Amino acid sequence: MTKFRTLDDLGDIVGKVALVRVDLNLPMHDGAVTDDTRVRAAAPTINELTAKGAKVLLLAHFGRPKGERVSTQSLSMVIDAVQDVIGKEVMFCPEIAGPIVAQTVGILGNGDVALLENTRFWKGEEANDPELAKAIAANGDFYVNDAFSAAHRAHATTEGLAKVLPAYAGRSMQAELEALEKALGNPERLVAAVVGGAKVSSKLDVLMHLVTQVDHLIIGGGMANTFLAASDVDVGKSLCEHDLKDTALEILSAADKVGCTVHLPYDVVVSKEFAANPPSLRTCAVHEVAADEMILDIGPQATEALADVLKTCKTLVWNGPLGAFETPPFDTATVALAKVAAALTAEGSLVSVAGGGDTVAALNVAGVADDFSYISTAGGAFLEWMEGKELPGVAALQVV
Repeated sequence: MTKFRTLDDLGDIVGKVALVRVDLNLPMHDGAVTDDTRVRAAAPTINELTAKGAKVLLLAHFGRPKGERVSTQSLSMVIDAVQDVIGKEVMFCPEIAGPIVAQTVGILGNGDVALLENTRFWKGEEANDPELAKAIAANGDFYVNDAFSAAHRAHATTEGLAKVLPAYAGRSMQAELEALEKALGNPERLVAAVVGGAKVSSKLDVLMHLVTQVDHLIIGGGMANTFLAASDVDVGKSLCEHDLKDTALEILSAADKVGCTVHLPYDVVVSKEFAANPPSLRTCAVHEVAADEMILDIGPQATEALADVLKTCKTLVWNGPLGAFETPPFDTATVALAKVAAALTAEGSLVSVAGGGDTVAALNVAGVADDFSYISTAGGAFLEWMEGKELPGVAALQVV
């Protein structure tokens, strides 16, 4: 496994200044934070550093201000949520570098926390300007990256700082890296991957990479329709990218060459309209879909067969739902398979790692989000990791 420094490698940090990159890009409504999940993910790192006597300066982005000061995207908007979660007062600083930050450090006592302004107010952040990284680093003694969700970006505060200060992975970052290592880095075989979602085009690189990494590739959602159509199945008026037939066949051929079994549904749930519990709802074999019907979920026989596949596996990576899960009853297959994965995880026979926004929502619908080995809340970074890409923010933390 790649070696990273973690908080365990810190010596005496009493009075030292920790520059900690966290993810505070929180959903808001009417000026209030509606979901503090990302703050809770960062809390163990913040609280551990303060308990050890460090002065903690939090760095984060919020929205896309594109290098301009935008008052509605100031991080001062989320300070109450941060204080509520970590249970202590947080000072706000309207800069990220320079004398005002130095002044803030001077005011802070050991174990205190300050939140610096939105890093994306400065053009040098997204440009990964080394001068900006040096200016930020001038007020810190060491750097901690606890924002895996921003690790696929090579920005001044996600990658640049690691080049000018001693760099460590925070607890959330560490947990993510260890989970991903178990899932695809050095997994116990057999390995299964569930990849769902609307479009093959959005996950082409993921599918191409996964067939070389896993033993079983389970394709669901609208993506499955594209593969069925490429295999000469008439999918009626289902969501389908007919123009990607050659690409789908290429992926199936690549899988065949390396011995990866691709699972497509052989029975499906169809309807003439996309609505909750429609009167035209029926289950049929994939070859029996009528011209005016659309496939909206995997059928019960295919779901049961997939459950049997998972029972032979030691590792599962899951990204995306199997059907149109937001609309009942087209969440049935996703919920059923998620419950099987959760039960296998609970009995210790399966390591299950899931990620991506829709995936987390689907596992919450199934009521099993807490039962998976690890759930990643990172969207883009998780997908790029599934594509086999190097993540700049992670690479910068590696001990050479």
